[in-house]
Amino acid sequence: MRRGRYFSFVVFFALMFLLSACGSNEVKEDTATEEQTSKDTRIVEDEFGKVEIPTNPQRVAAIYLEDYLTALDVKPVVQWYHPSWGKQDYLGLDVPEFDITGSMETLLQAKPDLIIVDGAADKAKYEEYSKVAPTYRLKEDILQDPRKIVETIADVLNIPDKAKEMVDQYEQRVSDLKAKLDESIGDETVAVVRLNVADNTLALFGIKNRYSGYIYTETGLTPHPLARDMTEFHEVLSEEAITELDADHIILFPSNGTWESKENQEAIKWLDSTLWKTLPAVKNGHVYIAERTYWQSGAITANLLKYDDLEKWFVK
Repeated sequence: MRRGRYFSFVVFFALMFLLSACGSNEVKEDTATEEQTSKDTRIVEDEFGKVEIPTNPQRVAAIYLEDYLTALDVKPVVQWYHPSWGKQDYLGLDVPEFDITGSMETLLQAKPDLIIVDGAADKAKYEEYSKVAPTYRLKEDILQDPRKIVETIADVLNIPDKAKEMVDQYEQRVSDLKAKLDESIGDETVAVVRLNVADNTLALFGIKNRYSGYIYTETGLTPHPLARDMTEFHEVLSEEAITELDADHIILFPSNGTWESKENQEAIKWLDSTLWKTLPAVKNGHVYIAERTYWQSGAITANLLKYDDLEKWFVK
């Protein structure tokens, strides 16, 4: 009996030793995996130089660039917000709002492992973001090209195939719409106008505008000469210039809020003025009310929504 009991104790302790060793190995393996993940970074070059970023970022903040993330099926951890401008409502994001005029608190709480910014971030702002997480600033020479932007962001996120798929869809949409518009309205002129609700003025957007210029450069619409010859992104029109705005079609949206916003109602009365009502597009019923949040964005999803509008308005 004693031998049997002694043998049982030996077997028991041997099993405990083996289990302990296995557990130790598992802990070591888990720790090694965590260390490897935490060190899994790469060096990329942005507008301001080289920056070390996660190879496969999981929590991404893209200030002003959330449109591109959603196009790539990546949900941002915050969405930019401005008290006067609002946010990109058309994206339908359910994430915390980051007030770009306030503190970094919301961004800090979101714990991004990567921040991507565009031309709105100068060197000082870039350094401020970099204190929160590794920050990539898009290069200046691609900021007017939504294709290159989505490709660059996809490369930074290490999902380049997603960008190729998105760009192919975008190119096809542009090609199809361009053919339809050429047939439906030909050389009829188009103007994109914003009603500045703060001071009851009209701003004409030129062909170089990074929000709406794409409707001319990509889909082939003919800009009104005032927009065609403009060197600035947009210009507030004088009364004399307004009388010269004899475009065949006018696309119109408010600078802030919507046409139903209470604070805009006084400014909207300007559209009852004789000066406005004498314009050919107004008299002919060729004024099209646009949704501000994507008509004041030049990102890839916003452009596709614009193109849906153009087809609805102009293609018979």
